[in-house]
Amino acid sequence: MSIILRLATKGDLQKILEIVNHSILHTTANYSYEIQTLEVQQKWFEDKTAKNLPVIVADLDGEVVGFGSYGQFREKIGYQYTIEHSVYVVDNIIGKGIGSKLLTELIRLAKEQGYHVMIGAIDADNAGSIAFHEKFGFVATGTIREVGYKFDHWLDLVFMQLILV
Repeated sequence: MSIILRLATKGDLQKILEIVNHSILHTTANYSYEIQTLEVQQKWFEDKTAKNLPVIVADLDGEVVGFGSYGQFREKIGYQYTIEHSVYVVDNIIGKGIGSKLLTELIRLAKEQGYHVMIGAIDADNAGSIAFHEKFGFVATGTIREVGYKFDHWLDLVFMQLILV
């Protein structure tokens, strides 16, 4: 299995959209209900690019099998050194180290860009993602109870942070 990490291009957006929409429809990793359109994904990508925020993809033999990105945690100026990240990997590839490669690269890029803290907001029932983040040194800093609602039940959200410097 030969994985190449690279910056995403507009040509990758259809595959990124498929990954996002699968997550929306089948998981609580994304609290959205309705699938996104290609236009929404393009706007998201243009916004990231305009703000010099990376979108990276994991390319397996020419096919995008995962992606990662980060963005500003909150809009107020005092949060300018804090980012929140996302990493998504296609279902049939989860557990093969691709998520680790993506997160490692996001951490490297965030340090390079001078960010201080990286936040992960994770559904509390997603023990796999919580354990995954702990491997990278993320620490659970709090749980916000019943802030999400999806698939006919309330969802708790765990905030995890990694101090980058």
